[in-house]
Amino acid sequence: MQLSLSGTKDSIIDVSDEVFNKEFNEPLVHQAVTCYLAGGRAGSKAQKSRSQVKATGSKPWRQKGTGRARAGTVASPLWKGGGVTFAAKPRSYSQKINKKMYRGALRSILSELIRQERLLVVEELIVDSPKTTLLLDYLQKLELNDKQMLIITPEEDVNLGLAARNVHRLSVIELASINPVSLIQSKQVLINVATIRKLEERLKI
Repeated sequence: MQLSLSGTKDSIIDVSDEVFNKEFNEPLVHQAVTCYLAGGRAGSKAQKSRSQVKATGSKPWRQKGTGRARAGTVASPLWKGGGVTFAAKPRSYSQKINKKMYRGALRSILSELIRQERLLVVEELIVDSPKTTLLLDYLQKLELNDKQMLIITPEEDVNLGLAARNVHRLSVIELASINPVSLIQSKQVLINVATIRKLEERLKI
């Protein structure tokens, strides 16, 4: 299939149908999104029960005659520094999804973005200095400065990252960090030709 380049007249590029012209597989996309969000959840912190607390095994004082309450161990949950009753154990919320399914979900999302005209391709996106005004001027030419946008770069771009970090609803990620949640949440996804070629190689069946 062919994609038109934004900001130019009558410029198109050929892209693979295997990556950018797939049907939208909603169950697969839902599973990939759920897996990604679950992997970001923090698990519970481990606590020690009375048997796991490092403490002496001897009785603190004799059973009778002291006037104090009976005590059998300093690891009791009633004591400061003792164990915890019903101690919590670490829990991981991460889910398993294989690479083939994950890549299939990304292909499905990218194809749907193209059909909805939310994926915009430019020849190149270069910010010479880390100035927000330069980036906004470029986006204004494309009439994209008022959109919730995601910019995908082939590798880390320091100038672009610094120029975009103070812009509301504008995010910049590397190709290696691409994920289904960021793609779906963005109203517009801006990508250059070099990045789309690498993405094509990465997701090709």
